[in-house]
Parts: sequence; structure tokens; C-alpha cells
Amino acid sequence: MAATDEDVPSIDHPLLERDFLERRLYQLQLAGTAASDHTLVCLPTGLGKTTVSLLVTARRLDEVGGKSLMLAPTKPLVSQHADFYREALQVPDEEIVVFTGDVSPDDRAALWESATVVMATPQVIENDLVGSRLSLADVTHLTFDECHRATGDYAYNYIAERYHADARDPLVTGMSASPGGDEEAILEVCENLGLREVEVMTSEDADVAEFTHETEVEWERIDLPDEVLEIRDALNEVIEDRLERLKELGVAKSTRPDQSQKDLNRMRAELQKLINNDQSEGYKGMSAHAEVMKLRQAVTLVETQSVEALRRYFERQRNQARTSGASKASQRLVSDPRVREAMRRAENFDELHPKYRKTRMLLAETLGLEGGERVIVFTESRDTAEALTEFLSGSFDARRFVGQGDREGSDGMTQNQQQEVLDDFRAGEFEVLVSTSVAEEGLDVPEVDLVLFYEPVPTAIRSIQRKGRTGRQSEGRVVVLLAEDTRDEAYFWISRRREKEMEDELRALKGVAEDLEAELHDSQRSLDAFEGTSGARRGGGTSGTERGGSTGNGRGKEQPGLEDFAASVDDGDESNPSVSTGDADGDGSDSDAAGPDDNPVPSGEGESIEIVADQREMDATIARELSRREEIEVRLETLDVGDYVCSDRVVVERKSTADFVDSLVGGDRSVFEQVGTMARHYSRPVVVVEGEGLYEQRDVHPNAIRGALSSLAVDFGASVLRTESEDDTTELLAVLAGREQETASREVSVHGEKGSKTLGEQQEYVVASIAEIGPVTARSLLAEFGSVEAVMVATEEELQAAEGVGQVTAERIREVVGSEYTG
Repeated sequence: MAATDEDVPSIDHPLLERDFLERRLYQLQLAGTAASDHTLVCLPTGLGKTTVSLLVTARRLDEVGGKSLMLAPTKPLVSQHADFYREALQVPDEEIVVFTGDVSPDDRAALWESATVVMATPQVIENDLVGSRLSLADVTHLTFDECHRATGDYAYNYIAERYHADARDPLVTGMSASPGGDEEAILEVCENLGLREVEVMTSEDADVAEFTHETEVEWERIDLPDEVLEIRDALNEVIEDRLERLKELGVAKSTRPDQSQKDLNRMRAELQKLINNDQSEGYKGMSAHAEVMKLRQAVTLVETQSVEALRRYFERQRNQARTSGASKASQRLVSDPRVREAMRRAENFDELHPKYRKTRMLLAETLGLEGGERVIVFTESRDTAEALTEFLSGSFDARRFVGQGDREGSDGMTQNQQQEVLDDFRAGEFEVLVSTSVAEEGLDVPEVDLVLFYEPVPTAIRSIQRKGRTGRQSEGRVVVLLAEDTRDEAYFWISRRREKEMEDELRALKGVAEDLEAELHDSQRSLDAFEGTSGARRGGGTSGTERGGSTGNGRGKEQPGLEDFAASVDDGDESNPSVSTGDADGDGSDSDAAGPDDNPVPSGEGESIEIVADQREMDATIARELSRREEIEVRLETLDVGDYVCSDRVVVERKSTADFVDSLVGGDRSVFEQVGTMARHYSRPVVVVEGEGLYEQRDVHPNAIRGALSSLAVDFGASVLRTESEDDTTELLAVLAGREQETASREVSVHGEKGSKTLGEQQEYVVASIAEIGPVTARSLLAEFGSVEAVMVATEEELQAAEGVGQVTAERIREVVGSEYTG
């Protein structure tokens, strides 16, 4: 929003480039409020929310000093903000830095110290906070762009909590064009981010109206050909059949294939209850439910996307069903005659999908007859984005814009590739951008003549975000394709209803902003917890507000039986029914065992307790929860051995019950290989098996699981501990690290590498891969025959002499070893 016309008044400020920013009264009003308190700023897309944040940042840096941090959900958006700030601020370019996952943790730590303004994705800042790599003590302005994401476990929430606790002089600004679908959602965002003021501007405000243009929304109805409907109907028949089975179990009320997601979620919950009560019908029902979900996805693709997207989906399902450990649901799905017939029809369908035809026609109208320059086509499916780009490239200069993650059969785009595509689109190098949802939020793509939705968007936030890409500089057009008599119809009505509710909510929010602010002041539980004492939790300055008390979560010293457990160790009582232990040293001794007066729970006084966590464990909440505790310092590293290191001798491998069972029957590294590596480098390896239903996973006999647990303890000298949940695992790690570092005076030391396998491990690996029999059976065969060669030449009858090898397994081994290779 540069002020290029000499007659346009610009904003004058010591830290802003002269004559760069156009003076807009509504932006100055919003910035004035946001500079005085933690504020939610609601402003229609394209009207300069980033400028509002910039104005607040400039004022804070000028008046208070410190540094500014701005968070945005995607890398392209982060880069865009950084470019804008470098142009607008009179701050050296090298002091405005970008933090994404592409910058190494060590480089980020160094850049943080010298930076004045940091632009970052939230996951990177969350990781650096959890890993104690940076402190927010000196951050005087924190902006959450697209702040409507601050729900659930999104990284914004943890960062906000830490910021209010750690910063000496905090100020938070949240920005969004669509903060939530109702008052409750908006309040949740405000409470999660610690926002106390709400400022709303709509296109109806006089100061805003002169900068907006009407966005026309058109709904184009599409008739699907009979061949497509026949494929859909065949799939719906199978759905009805599976729902009939669920109805017989009493969990489905209807066999209609167009069940709502809410009803399907309810069915799954009821099936889970049956499983929890040890009723075998629950497992059969859950398998049928999984088939229904897969079939619904297939129906959605053929109805709302294209037959080509369905073909790609079917191919993935076929490949999945062929893999080792494939679920029965996947195998039944692809073997059902009606599904196979639908696959055949999809393969033979060679007509142009009517949505493709309509898309090409609309683009021709906009870019040809009407003289337009740019069009964005949005789709929910990456398969469609790729296929549609290829199709449209025959008539227009079109490029795709998708996320960074690779998916099966689809490569993502790197950040540099994304940025290059956007830069070329802005510069007019090509005319059609085909994008998935990655381009919805905030990316500056001005003067778009048409936004085409390949399908309706059922979520109001996403729909409004997408429409915001047009109607910025001139009148724009929005067209939504809607396939008749399909799920598009349902999404259409949901979208219309939710958008109206949000528009009404924003108007109402504007009218009752003062009442809402009063409610926030009364109910801001998180801020009450944050703002007791100002200052940094770690990393300099005074200590921050205590979170969770001096004993972990405030319950540590009250945990029943911990003191008794310490005494029982001293008394030589090795029995504990809930713990299976082994001794990797082989002598059963432990000269560092705690005495009866030792308290293994962290006291919160003196030096902090350190836990090193593997960076890949950030998908769980454990490291984040540990970092919230005053007495624990978490360090994130890429560990070669284990998931958590609690001392120089204790390393912990965490497995969910599903992961544990999966590692017994397949995967690149079995739990035995992992624990074997742990035992070679740490004298006290620990395996934590987390979650319920250990003996109810897949089709593995409980005795096989018990045998694996016994082997870990007896053969590998590992302690096997069970926990109920991530919270339970968090408590266990805190106590374990406390015992090691405070009670036993051990230090944390990370060592060991995966390294190459030993000869025995290589032999086990070779035999285990035969017909995918797994490591347990492989060890049994090697123990019986003494060498890999002897196993390979053994007859079926001889193979069955090994423990755990029956006729079926022996036949599979001989089939693999003795069959002629066909290539």
C-alpha cells in the first residue's frame, strides 16, 4: 500500500520510510487502539491488516525499544511480510530476519540476538521455545497473523502463553479477516492469545468503503453425465451394505449413504465403547466403518472433483491393500466386486468432466472476451490441482500452487518454488493460478479478475479468505461450480448459512465490542495466570510468573506411593507389578539407587532439570508440556538413539500402543533393533508403551505381544513402563529425570549413533524379511538352524521344528525362497 501519488497524503513517522505508506484514517484508528492494549483487529481482506501491525511495531520500537516478532501460518506469507517490512521500515535489512524450518536452529539462535524484527512460522518459534533456544523477554510487540487459527493445540496458543509469562513489556496484536463463526469462537481466540480489546471494521464503514469494491458471487450449476452418476451409485450401494452391518450392531440409525459427518463420528464413538467393553463386534464394526469412510471419499471425488481424481485415489487404495500389514478394510474394499466394477468404469471413462469444460469456458470469457489479466482457481484436492493445471495449460498459461509436503503420487513445492510462482503471477508472467488452500490466507495477489471455486467451501473462514483475493483494486467476480444432486449441494447451503452467520456476527461484534471486551476482562483466565510478575522465565531478566507450581504440574509431591517406591528400592524389593525391569549391566546391581529419604520429584529449587527430546517428538505435546515447568529445561535435538534422554545412562523410547504393535510386524526399524541400539549406548534403556488397548491392536495374538515385552526386559535389559496418555508420559519423564539428576546426581549426556548393524542383527534382518515373518520368528529360526544359509535350505517340515513356526509360515518361507524370480 505504497503512497506513490504526490497528491495522496502519506504517514510520517521516525521509523517509516517517507512517502511510502498512504494515510488511511481507519488504519490509524486501529493502530492507535492496538498500540495501547492486547487487541484483536478484524478487517476485510486486502485492506491492510499488515499495515496496522507495521504501524504498531514502528511505534513500539521507537517508544519502548526491544524487538518485534510477527507470526504467519505459511512460509510464503512470512516472506511476503518480511519484504514489506524491509521496504517500509527504516531498519537495516539485515535486522529484519526470516525464521522458517529452512534456517538451522543454531543459525536462528544467532540471528535472534542481532535481529530487531523477526518474521516466522509459529512451529519454528514453538520449537525454539520448547528447546530453550531463545527468550521472548525483550519482545515488545508480537503479532499473530491469521489469528483465527488460535484454537486447539495450534502453536499460536503455546507461544502466546509463553510470551505473556516471559516478556518484560508485552503487547499482542491478533489480525484476521474472519476470526470465527460465532461469538464463542471469537472469545476462544481472544482468550487463547490473551487479547482484551476488539476492533472491527467492515466494508460498510465510511472510512473503509472508499477502498473496497463489490465482489459479485455467482453459482454455476453443473449437470453430471450418466456415466459419472453410475459410478457414484455403484459406490453408494457398497456404502449402504456396510451401513446395514453397522445398523445390525445398533450403531447406525439409517443406511442412507449421505450420512452426516456428525453421525459417522457418533457411530465411531459407539463402536469404540464396544471395543472398550471387550466385545468382538466392535472390531468388526470399526472395520466396516473404515470402509464407509474410504468409500465416501471416493464418492466425493467422483461427484465434486473429476473421474481422474477418483482413478488416482483407487490406485492408491490398490497399492495400500498390497502392502504388508494392510488393514482388512483396505483389502475388502478393493476386492468387492461392485467396487472393482466402479474402478473399471472409471478407467474406461474418457470424456471431459463437465467441471473442466465449464472452467475452461469461464477462463476464456474472463481472459479473452472481457480482457482480464489474472484468474485464481481454487480446489480442495491436490490431484485436481495438478490434473486441472495440465488440462488448462492447453489453452492458457497456467501454473499450480500447492503445499510443501509430498504426498503419495504428488510432489509438493519448496518455499522458493512457491515464492517464484507468486512473484511471476504478480508480475503478469502467467495468467492462471491453480491453487489448493495454501494460497487462501493473506498472500498479496492483487487485481485478480476472477476467483473460481472448483467446489463450494463448507467453512466460512476459508470461503471468505478465498473471496478476499478478488475485489481489492477493482470490481471482481467470484464463481462457484456446483454439481447438481451431489455433496456440492450440501456444501453450498452450509457455506451460505455459515457465511451469513459470520457476516451477521461481525456486524454484531462491531456493535457490542465494548460488551465483549468487558466479558474478556472478566473471563480472561489465561491472562490472570500470565500477568502476576513480569519478566523472563529463562534467558535473562527477572523470573517470570510461575506456571504449574514448584512440583511439575502442582501435583508432583502428592503423587501416592513415590516415597514408598524409593524406600522399596533401598530395601532390595525388586517386585513391582506395574513395571517390567531389566539390567543391561548384567549384574543386577545399582549403586546409585535412591535411599528411603530421597524425594525423586523435582523440587523446583536450585539448578533446573534437563531433558533432551528428539525434535520429531514435537508432534506430541510432551516436550511442550515439560517446557512449561519452571524446574525443567527441555533441549531439542535430532537424536540418533531414543526419543528422550534423562541422564547419562537413561534413554527413553516412547511408543503408542499402535506403534508398538506395528513395530513388531513390520516397519524399517523394529522395536528390538531400536532397543538394542539403546542398550549399547545407555546402561538403563527404558521403553514407554503409551495408551490403552495394547492387546487389541490389529490381529496380533496377545501372547505374541507379551512375548515381545518379556524379550525387551529379559533379552535386552530394558525397563518396560506403561502409561495411559501423553499427560501420563509427561509426568513419568519429569519424575524419571528428577530421580536421575537430583536424587542420583547424574548429568545429562547425549551419545550413541544408530551405526551399522552387528552381524547378528544383520542375520536377523535378512531372515525377518523373508515373507515378512518379523524379528521374533527370525530369532527363533536362527536359534534352531544356526545360520541364514541353513534357514534358506530347510524343508517345510524342518522349518516347523522352530518355535513359533507353523505350517502356514513354513509354506510362505519356502514359497519365497524356492520360487523362480519373474522380475
